[in-house]
Order: sequence, then C-alpha cells, then structure tokens
Amino acid sequence: MVSIKRRLLLGALSAGVAIGALAVTGPAGATTAGRAKPTVVLEHGAFADASSWNGVIEELRRDGYPVVAAANPLRGPANDAAALRSLLDHVKGPKILVGHSYGGSVISIAGANDPEVKALVYVAAFLPAPGETALELTNKFPGSTLPDALDPAPFALPGGGTGTDLYIKADKFRHQFAADVPAGPAALMAATQRPIAQSALEEKAEVAAWQDKPSWDIVTTQDLNIPAAAQRFMAERAGARVTEVRASHSVAVSHPKIVARVIENAARATAR
Repeated sequence: MVSIKRRLLLGALSAGVAIGALAVTGPAGATTAGRAKPTVVLEHGAFADASSWNGVIEELRRDGYPVVAAANPLRGPANDAAALRSLLDHVKGPKILVGHSYGGSVISIAGANDPEVKALVYVAAFLPAPGETALELTNKFPGSTLPDALDPAPFALPGGGTGTDLYIKADKFRHQFAADVPAGPAALMAATQRPIAQSALEEKAEVAAWQDKPSWDIVTTQDLNIPAAAQRFMAERAGARVTEVRASHSVAVSHPKIVARVIENAARATAR
C-alpha cells in the first residue's frame, strides 16, 4: 500500500511542480483556443538573472501559461544554446522561446530545427544572422553607452590562460540598464547581476531560427545597451511583428504586462 507521503510526492512530480533544478510554473492542461497552451521558455541576457522575468512570469501564470525561466551560463552563444537545448528537450510539447538582450542570440540557435518551438519572442534583444556577433550589431548604429559603464574582471580558463568577465559598474547600473526601474529594485538588480564573458559578445552566430520561424520583437526606444535603431534593423530583417515601448533595456522588469501580452499574442497566433 502506497503511503500518503509517497502519493503526495508522486502527485507533485506528475504535476510538474519542480523537477530537479527546473522550476515549471502554471496549471497542467491549460488550453488556448481549445488546445494545450505552449510552455513559455524565458532566456535572460547579460547583467541579469532568471529573476528578471518574475513580473512577466506572474502575468503569464495568471493567464494559465506554463513557464520555465532558464539559467543562462553567459559563456558564449553555442555553449549557452546547448544548455538551453537540454532544457527544451526535457520540456515536452509546443514551446514559445523568449530571449532578452544577449538571450536573443541564444534562442536564435537553440530554437533552430525544433518543430516544437512554435515562435520566437525577442525582448530588447539581438537577432544575429549567421556570421554576425552581438558586438558587431551593437556597434552598427550609434547610441550605446555600455562600453563606458563596464567593469571587466579576469577569470581563469579551465585549460589555462585567462578570460574576461564583464559587469556593469554598480554606480552606473541603473542609468545604463534600468533607468525606468525604481531605485530599490534597480539596486538589487545591480547587486545580483551575472557577468557575461567578453568572448561571448565576439562569437559568431552559426544559425538563425528566425529565418524560418515566426518572430515577435519588443523594441525599447530608450535603450542605452542596444540602440533602438539596431533593434529595428534586426526586427525588420527578420520580418518580426514589432511592438515599440518607451522603456530602458530592462523592459521585462519595468513593463512586465506589455512583455507578457506580446508573448501571449505569439502563443495565440501560432496555435491556430
């Protein structure tokens, strides 16, 4: 006879409350237009972590969407896409991939050649074509003030030698990254930011899932990291459905309802 404790454990696992290190949220069996709702997979970018999606997750959960916020290693597009792919392989059924900033480079690789990825949503993000780098796209148009705000830190490479991690200086973080976020939360974001390897911004993209998957793009017009002109260029090239927001680079924190609405639009459009 199965104990009550064991039945509760099995029930929790089958409902997808928590599996290993993955936090999967949202009611099982949620539907949209009579079909199972896709799982929304969120990929953060540089100088942030998965908690930057908290407000968006709350909105999506309220509307019945299962959500996974991935942890991005921030080591390089190919490496980080491989990490994201392992998560995508674990989450069954249709999925919507969402990438913020450098996370856009990652979902563009991880989402390629996967029929279960129904749409891509880019949030103040990079949409590199094969052969392009994030650094190249940032510098394609004037307006980024990120270089003067960076705080480089060397780190040891496993095989010997050193690499460089990039942080945003704490005293410049809010102005540079989150100007429309209240001072208190912005200070927490600065303290918990995760660095990106400088080499990740210089690594060329190998594939671009947006070339054959429907895409949505949120362009942030007050962005000091990726100039709005660069964002518009990439979105237009990808044929993405564009929503422009007067917001800083941290639009998912300052305007979570708008970001969630765009994601849900993508989910509904691709469920037809």
